Amino acid sequence: MPTYDYVCDACNHEFELFQSMTDRVKRKCPKCGKPRLKRLIGTGAGVIFKGSGFHETDYRSESYKKAAEAEKKAAQGKTPKKDDKAAKSKAKSSDSSSSSQSSGGSQSKDTD
Repeated sequence: MPTYDYVCDACNHEFELFQSMTDRVKRKCPKCGKPRLKRLIGTGAGVIFKGSGFHETDYRSESYKKAAEAEKKAAQGKTPKKDDKAAKSKAKSSDSSSSSQSSGGSQSKDTD
């Protein structure tokens, strides 16, 4: 149910009244008792969507979406990908095993 603003032309009393849209417009002022009330036309309230079906990001501006996308790309460029990490660790392990063999490490080779 909406809230309506009223003003009395006789005593300038202003007040808000919570009433149904189908209720009749009030005419009698609660302060002075004269039948000089006028219902004011207001701008209304903004619509607020709440609940599990609405997301605040659904209604973002295009400039916000572009900035968020650019930020996401920049963040992805700074952190290495999983595939890169696996390849680097594999390369490290193969480098260390080949260097221990070439330096005559503790591994012995049979030459019989």
